[in-house]
Amino acid sequence: MRGSSLLKNLLRKLMYGTWGAAPSDVYKKIHYRRIWLSSVFITGVVAIAPLVFMTVVNIHQYHKTIKEEAMHPTSRLVSSNKRALEHSLIERKNALQFIANEKSTEQLADPLILRSIIDNLNSTFEHFVDLTFIDERGNVINYVGPARYESKLRGVNYSQAGWFQEVRDEGAHISDVFPGFRETPHFVIAVRHRDPHGDMHVLRATLDMALLTSKIPSFSKDDGTDAFIINDQGVLQTASRFGRKALEKAPVPVPPKTAATEVLEKTDDSGRAYVLGYAYIEDTPFIFIMTRPLPELMQSWLSLRATLLGFLAGSIVVILLLTTTVSSVLVGRIRDADMRHEMALHKVEYTSKMASIGRLAAGVAHEINNPLAIINEKAGLLHDFVDMTPEFPKRDKSLKLIESIIASVERGSAITHRLLGFARHIDVKIQPIDLPALINEVLGFLEKEALFRNIEVQTFIADGVPSIMSDRGQLQQVFLNLINNAFEALKKDGRVGILIENKGPDQVVVTISDNGPGIPEEDLGHIFEPFFTTKTEGTGLGLAITYGIVRKLRGEIEVESQEGIGTSFHVVLPRVRGE
Repeated sequence: MRGSSLLKNLLRKLMYGTWGAAPSDVYKKIHYRRIWLSSVFITGVVAIAPLVFMTVVNIHQYHKTIKEEAMHPTSRLVSSNKRALEHSLIERKNALQFIANEKSTEQLADPLILRSIIDNLNSTFEHFVDLTFIDERGNVINYVGPARYESKLRGVNYSQAGWFQEVRDEGAHISDVFPGFRETPHFVIAVRHRDPHGDMHVLRATLDMALLTSKIPSFSKDDGTDAFIINDQGVLQTASRFGRKALEKAPVPVPPKTAATEVLEKTDDSGRAYVLGYAYIEDTPFIFIMTRPLPELMQSWLSLRATLLGFLAGSIVVILLLTTTVSSVLVGRIRDADMRHEMALHKVEYTSKMASIGRLAAGVAHEINNPLAIINEKAGLLHDFVDMTPEFPKRDKSLKLIESIIASVERGSAITHRLLGFARHIDVKIQPIDLPALINEVLGFLEKEALFRNIEVQTFIADGVPSIMSDRGQLQQVFLNLINNAFEALKKDGRVGILIENKGPDQVVVTISDNGPGIPEEDLGHIFEPFFTTKTEGTGLGLAITYGIVRKLRGEIEVESQEGIGTSFHVVLPRVRGE
C-alpha cells in the first residue's frame, strides 16, 4: 500500500507539481494536462513499438532456432539406431543367404550339419533360436532348435503361408514379431535358393527378441525419453519404457512412410507436446520410434524467453519513466514560457531576491573567517606576550587557556572550510592522530546530551594501540555521526560502548556499539545507501557520507546488528594511509 501511494504521489507531482495551474484556473490545468498526456503517449508509442516488434521477432526466431537445435539430437539418435538395427538384420539375412547358396539340399537335410550351422551362427552373430529347412513345396525337411518344438514342426507344410509365397517370389522375408505356437514373442528371417536345375529350397531362422531390444538405447527415466520398435500395423515389437509390453498397441500412431529419418512435433491425448522421431527399417515391417517431451527439450528456450520478456518489461518501464520525466520538463518549460507574460513585473524583484540569497550564501564563510582570523592573530600575540614574560601571574595556566582559544579558532576555521567543501573539493590533510584523544574530543560534543538522557558511555582501549596517519577533521565527522546515531537509537538509560584495538600489524579497528533495538536483517544491506533511513525523520545521508569518508581514508566500515540486542559498527583504519 505504501509503495502504491508513493507511485501515485510521484505521478501526481509529475502531472501537477511541475506545471499544474492554480486550482482556480481549471482551463489552464486541463490544457497542460492534455499536452503532457499527448507527449507521453506519442513519445512512448514511438519508442516502445519498435522495441516490442523486435522482441516479438527475436522470440519467434529464437524459438524456431532452439526447437531445431532440440530436434537435431533426436534425428541423429534415431538415424544411428536405425542403421545399427538395419546392419544387424542384413548381417543375419546375408549369413542365411550365404549358407542357403553354399550348402546343398543333402547337407541342409542332414540334422548334424544343420546343428553345426546354427552353432556357428550363434557363435558369430548370436540370437538365433532355430533353423528350418523347407523344400519348394513348403514341406519342412529338417529342423534344429529346442527339442520341444521339433515334433510340432515335423511334417508342417507352409505352401499356403504368406511369408512362404513372399520368399518364393521376392527371395527373402523378415517377419514382424509374433508369438506363434511357441507363445513367446519372436520373429523370423527366411531366404530362398535355386540350384542350377531350377529347384528351390528355403532356409528359415527364428531369432530371439533380444536382438531387437539390444538395439534400443537406454535413457534416464527422469528425462521422459522413450524408444521402441513398432510394425506397420501400430503394434509394439519391443516394450515401451513406460509400461506397455511387446505386441500391445503402440502409444503413438503409425507415422507416414518415408525413406529418411523424420522428426515431428506432436501432442498426446492429455495435451502435452512431445517430439516424435522415427525411421522405417528398410525391407522390414519395423519402424524405430523415439519420443521426447518437448518442454524438457525447450528449457533453455523458456529461460531465454523469460530473459527477453524481462528485458522488454524493464525497457518499457525505463522508457515510460524517462518519457514522463522529459514530458514533465518540456511541459513545465511551456508553462514557464506562458507565465513569463503574466509575471514580467515580478521577475525583476524575484531575480534580485534570489541573487541576494546567492551572494549571502557565498559570503557566509568569508564573513565568519574574518573575525576568526582576528581572534587567532590577537590570541597569538597574547600567547607571545605571556610566553616572553616569565613573571606573568599564573603564566602556565594562561598559556593553556590561550592555546585552547587558538585551537578553537582553528576548529572554527576548519568547520567553515568544510562548509565550502559542499561546493568544491577539499584535499585530505594527513597528520598523526591519537585515536583515544580524538574519541574523547568527539564525546565532548555529546557530553551534555548523554547526561540529560542518562546514557552511559564506556570507552575501552586495548594495549599497544599506536597513533595513525589520517585526516583529523574527517575522522571527527565519522565518529560524531556514528556516536550520534547510537544516541538516537537509544532510549533513556541506554549504553554505548567504544572499543579501540589493533587488527593485525597494519590496522586499527574502532567498534561503536549500542544496546538499542537493532536493525532488521532485511535493512542491513541497504543502510549505507544514500537516502535510505530507518528513522521516522532523517535524510538517509549520514551513513552514506560516513561510508564515503571511511573509504576515502582507505579504511573499511562494517555493521553487525540483531533486533532486540543492539548494533555494532566496526571502522577499520590503516595505520599509514596509502595513496
